[in-house]
Amino acid sequence: MNRIPTAVGPHPSKSGLARVAAALALTLGVAACGGGGSGDSGSGSGGGGNGPGNPPPGEVTLQARIDAATATAQSSRNACAPIQPFYWEVGDASARLGSGSVPSNAGAPTYTGSTVMAIASASKWLYGAYVVQLRQGQLSDEDIKFLTFRSGYTNFARCLPGQTVDGCVAYLNNGVYTAVNDGYFSYGGGHMEKHASLNGLGPMDNAALGAAIQSQLGSDVAIAYSQPQLAGGVYTSADAYAVFLRKLLSGQLLMKAALGTHAVCTNPATCAQARNAPIPQSESYHYSIGHWVEDDPVNGDGAFSSAGAFGFYPWIDAGKSWYGIVARRDTSGTSDPGDPDAAGHGFASAQCGQLIRAAWIEGVAK
Repeated sequence: MNRIPTAVGPHPSKSGLARVAAALALTLGVAACGGGGSGDSGSGSGGGGNGPGNPPPGEVTLQARIDAATATAQSSRNACAPIQPFYWEVGDASARLGSGSVPSNAGAPTYTGSTVMAIASASKWLYGAYVVQLRQGQLSDEDIKFLTFRSGYTNFARCLPGQTVDGCVAYLNNGVYTAVNDGYFSYGGGHMEKHASLNGLGPMDNAALGAAIQSQLGSDVAIAYSQPQLAGGVYTSADAYAVFLRKLLSGQLLMKAALGTHAVCTNPATCAQARNAPIPQSESYHYSIGHWVEDDPVNGDGAFSSAGAFGFYPWIDAGKSWYGIVARRDTSGTSDPGDPDAAGHGFASAQCGQLIRAAWIEGVAK
């Protein structure tokens, strides 16, 4: 959800990305040993019987969910077809239960759960959860205003990789306050950047910032920052992000209780309190603490999500029973692979992810 300047600044150099990936590889290896179960690591296969995620007799079986989600993800006739290649998974609080790597028509490249990539605005959910955990679930009015993007800090452009958080706030017009936007929803990176600066993260560079976020989310949530931008600087993998979502579903992270709280309307076409949103005006979602609530009265199912500009789409269903991820990094349509204005692939991933979610819940391919 990504059609305005948001979560991604200059893409790191190949050597910089290599360093980020190498650092993550070590952490991911540790996380894989203790970061949550995994019921399925293959292409659309999974367990059955009475294992995790199975309902009482007479309801949808786990195998039916896996089969339906797999068929939906691999379909050449729905919203998943245009976004190939990608990786998907669905699970519950205890484990990944179904997953698959869907190749492109040419058969490559293929994403897997361990593929490290820029997740752009999916970083927002991580920062929101960090603040909720830091505050022990008791957010201040100021926290809520900043984390629902109504602070008036609406001039954000980007960070540079070598900056600190405070350095990024001072860069260009990133830290400029616009009084007429105060109290109005305006999607962008400035709110979280200023909030972080005001709340002790200002002196931190990429490495220190990653450690600070992990201090609340857990070291098993393996992330790294390519730039000190809270709203969009994270590099990680689906495997690592799934650890975060499982901890959220299990209640280990207090964000579970905060999902959907303090939600504000976001569509300027239907909401007088909204300035701009990165999703089509045909969709009237709300925005909660660093995440979307997909509650459009016509098309929504109430799920919680945080899609990124390059196509990384994590979600939790409205009933807080399941999580899912569509993972890919698509920078087509731009000469600058770090430019979110021209990327705009998060909503496309969301459309596919919504179908996978419905197929999983109902046990019927979409």
